[in-house]
Amino acid sequence: MDDILLTGSDCKEIQHVKQCLNEKFGIKDLGSLHYFLGIEVQHTPLGVILSQQKFTRELHRDCGFLIKRQASTPLPLNCKLLPEEGTLLGDPTQYRALIGKLNFLTNTRLDLCFTVQTLSQFLQHPRTTHLQALLHTLAYIQGTSTQGILLSGADHLRLQAFSDLDWATCPSSRRSVTGYLMLLGSAPLSWKSKKQSTVSHSSSEVEYRAIAQAASEIT
Repeated sequence: MDDILLTGSDCKEIQHVKQCLNEKFGIKDLGSLHYFLGIEVQHTPLGVILSQQKFTRELHRDCGFLIKRQASTPLPLNCKLLPEEGTLLGDPTQYRALIGKLNFLTNTRLDLCFTVQTLSQFLQHPRTTHLQALLHTLAYIQGTSTQGILLSGADHLRLQAFSDLDWATCPSSRRSVTGYLMLLGSAPLSWKSKKQSTVSHSSSEVEYRAIAQAASEIT
């Protein structure tokens, strides 16, 4: 079974497309969009809110850990994870599965991009320190499960790009992390947090690399 989402400003044209699809394949019209591919859609006067509350509840229910507290930050303050610090996990499967689910959660949670990028570096040989940081992230998500993104309309749509970086943030490779956000009007369009492929010798150099990466997404 395939799910199809039709959007547009011409309601007659959308209805015509649905009629053509129904004649060829036989489809079921579910009406206005409320849930699609794990993403919940809420229509408000300010715009459309996209969230993954149901997925977040299932994530905590099936994570295999009892999260009793809530955290105010996605990662512990001043957290610097090292690849060789801590004891190797006997079975890394659970760690890898949780990181995969967190990666899916970044579809509506921009605040988790840097955290998921950080924790994903240790998928091959996760250790106890990495797991503790992951549990902290789960505690943060538990207290912010209703968060999402707002897609609001605007009279004048302008594409904007914002980039930032963390110079030499990786304690083992000394590589920097770039983060960028694209906005169409006031609505987030694209976002990413990624470690740079080379070592920058100055903060100015890494700034130029961050700007170039953001600009490449626009073009």
